[in-house]
Amino acid sequence: MTDIYLNGAFVPLNQARVPVMDRGFLFGDGVYEVIPTYGGRPVRWIAHMERLERSLAGIRLAPPLTREAWSDLCARLLAQQPGLDQSLYLHVTRGAPPTRDHRFPSDDIPPTVMALAKPISPRPATLAEQGVTVLVREELRWGRCDLKTISLVAAVLFAQEASEQDAEETLLQRDGWMIEGASSNLFAVIDGVILTPPLSHALLAGITRALVIDLARAAGLRVDERPISRTELNQAQEVWITSATREIMPVTRIEQQVIGEGCPGPIWRKLDAAYQDYKQHLEPL
Repeated sequence: MTDIYLNGAFVPLNQARVPVMDRGFLFGDGVYEVIPTYGGRPVRWIAHMERLERSLAGIRLAPPLTREAWSDLCARLLAQQPGLDQSLYLHVTRGAPPTRDHRFPSDDIPPTVMALAKPISPRPATLAEQGVTVLVREELRWGRCDLKTISLVAAVLFAQEASEQDAEETLLQRDGWMIEGASSNLFAVIDGVILTPPLSHALLAGITRALVIDLARAAGLRVDERPISRTELNQAQEVWITSATREIMPVTRIEQQVIGEGCPGPIWRKLDAAYQDYKQHLEPL
């Protein structure tokens, strides 16, 4: 069994304990970050650190560790299973004051800091030929989805519904305009142009999203960050969802609507190849 990091110590997962008064447990008062690594080398480490710091600032919580300290502890976590592709999970809450109170605790209450590494599941062998199915539902989350907070009950419900209908993800819309997936970003190819909704408080600035945009533009493909209507989405030649652990996942069916030819398209194949090549040239921590 591998150890996790919890409040300054590395401990076996089955021995790790957090007080019941922890504000993450009581209020979901915290943030998190997920960083994919391949052979011990992280994808866009600095960008993930910057997003973690933005999320902390967004809930008015000071960074509990320096970037160097995060790097050191993550390297130790990854070293427990050397050579594997793993995801790093970093988790920070506002700590465990002695009483339950919605207001922030006093400054002498230390934050709770947890980190762990776990293997990334290999993608299904059928993905490149069949793609995946997704649902579409109305947005029900709060207004600061740009912050990566641990208050994820809406995402849990969307994920469960998708699972019960043999779908991979639930795409969210508001007033007929697409936003993102419950735990992913959204791309569509329309008339040969790659589209993705623009960044705002309504969606997360995905690190994989930004990487895909960069890879596409480096390959000479046009990318527009603009709103995508629900109608346009049904008419797209290709649709993808992206996230740290999904990479670039082709969507071939939105509920009963077949997308394109019903199989992953040529632009996805080009970008997937570019992403796989990118993974071979990552820098170590």
